[in-house]
Amino acid sequence: MYRLFTVLLFGITMTSGAAADDIAPEKLVDSLNGVFGTHAKTRASHAKGVCVKGSFTPAAEASTLSKVPFLAAPVPVLGRFSFGGGNPKASDKVKSPRGLALRLDPDGKAPTDFVFLSAPIFFARTPEEVVGFLEARFPGPDGKPDPAKVKAFTEAHPWTAKQGAWVASKPIPASYAGLPYFSIHAFEAIAADGKKTTVKLKFEPVAGEMGLTDDEAKAKEEGFFTAEIEERFKSGPVVFNFVAIVGTEADPTTDPTVEWPEADRRKIALGTLSIVGREDDATCDATTFDPTNLAVGLAGFPGDTILPARSGAYAVSLTRRSQ
Repeated sequence: MYRLFTVLLFGITMTSGAAADDIAPEKLVDSLNGVFGTHAKTRASHAKGVCVKGSFTPAAEASTLSKVPFLAAPVPVLGRFSFGGGNPKASDKVKSPRGLALRLDPDGKAPTDFVFLSAPIFFARTPEEVVGFLEARFPGPDGKPDPAKVKAFTEAHPWTAKQGAWVASKPIPASYAGLPYFSIHAFEAIAADGKKTTVKLKFEPVAGEMGLTDDEAKAKEEGFFTAEIEERFKSGPVVFNFVAIVGTEADPTTDPTVEWPEADRRKIALGTLSIVGREDDATCDATTFDPTNLAVGLAGFPGDTILPARSGAYAVSLTRRSQ
């Protein structure tokens, strides 16, 4: 079950290692629909979520790492918290990844989009693996995936089980506000003087990480995730510290299935994200949070083809849900 949800982290997120055009964007979206069905006016993945708004305030020294505009001055933020998966009625009580998509400076001339996940690793290395993972889980005549096909795919691609195992090892999430959110990808931060630093990015919840036991989750009513975050907003903003995790030569930059040893890496404080309340869901529904939309000063690595693959798939998903 957990492995099923691992595919749905980033919406239509696809990974590094193959040319982005090896798999057509339509194929990626069709494969997601093959598992979860087609739901009108809804994203193909991360179908369930809430649109939010807030601001980002950079740390005093953040601009020395990168010349990206949002590290130079405070900017408004449009965001969306979400559940992994293509089911808009997914249970709140599952151990699936949660997502945080952001557009920093949505009204400005140099916006940057982020699509982060509450797990530090992705489940696949190439777009072909994503499609294969999904196709192995297409429901049969009985409405269920064929266990033999799932087993065969996993045995041939054992790294695709790593993310599911990571998620399964954690408590059931209790709140959007009580999860860390990881970039999954490595980025190159480019300073004004041209210096380049390899980093991964992370939002750390100021309120601390929050989880539920199985019994606590069972006692909750469905829909508690939305109700909880709306109640939390009444007491003030939901705040995250934004940090860069600095990579070494030993850290892969194009394989998102590999977790960097964060405890052994230097961190740089970049600023504070404050989510102040709900935004009209229609605003996010009409928005594609495109992870290739990076302002000057931040760049993905050429070998990580997940970024261009995602861009095309997100565009297809937006077109279809707008019809």
